[in-house]
Amino acid sequence: MVKIQWYPGHMEKARREMTERLKAVDLVIELRDARIPEASRNPLLNMMAKDKPRLILLTKTDMADPAVTEQWVRYLKQQENTSCIALDLMRDNHCGRKIIREALQMMQEKRNKQIARGIRPRAVRAMAAGIPNVGKSTMINRVAGKNSLKAADKPGVTRSLTWLHADKDLDLLDTPGVLWPKFDDEKTGTLLAAVGSVNDDILDRKMLAMDTVRMIQELYPGLLEEIYEAEEGVNPNGMLKAIAARRNLVRENGEADTKRAAELFLTELRHGKLGRITLERPDEEESGEDLHE
Repeated sequence: MVKIQWYPGHMEKARREMTERLKAVDLVIELRDARIPEASRNPLLNMMAKDKPRLILLTKTDMADPAVTEQWVRYLKQQENTSCIALDLMRDNHCGRKIIREALQMMQEKRNKQIARGIRPRAVRAMAAGIPNVGKSTMINRVAGKNSLKAADKPGVTRSLTWLHADKDLDLLDTPGVLWPKFDDEKTGTLLAAVGSVNDDILDRKMLAMDTVRMIQELYPGLLEEIYEAEEGVNPNGMLKAIAARRNLVRENGEADTKRAAELFLTELRHGKLGRITLERPDEEESGEDLHE
């Protein structure tokens, strides 16, 4: 697999600011991409917010395998001091209320103790955190019921930390998408790059596409062969040639343009054109489920 690292200076600055601001936060709302729920987990956040309750939101569920998403929700809810809900931020008009309800429920015990002592609970203060391009600004706009923040389908739009009184019961701290200086393994970097959470300008997109083709072939046998009318069991480079033939991508000399085919494949994957695909599975032993039914 191609080795990928992307940790620009603004991310390190944001990490330091997030660590400082966490002192004033009751709850961490961590957004993860439902297509890669483990690879989109930032280990820096674990270290920074290890003692804070955590609400995990699996976003982009409209492009993820719904059965596997359900398995991930059950699996993540097993973790200590953690809840998890899966949301389609773009199409679910009620997702803002769902987030508020879940956040308040997680803080209910603390709020009840304040009421018992005669203290009127203030709005819950939550930090919205996650990797680039996972939907933090969109989520905050849904909770607030208006477009308070700029959102875009690319990493790096949010560069600063901003408090918003999103709801009478919930204040949200918007943070930039932050990766970490060194990925645990090359597969993590590949998964993040495949879904568009790493700047494309630093990538060898052909190698990335072939790595991603291989993963999809293992998880969803026959899917790409059917979509792109490729021979059964074709290798990743052969798949790019099949894509080029199917989409009429040829060079001047008549050869298959596999570079353009790779870019088209990644674009179609990122926009859900290949169907609802999840590129990771929960740990079978820990979750106690058979994921191959």
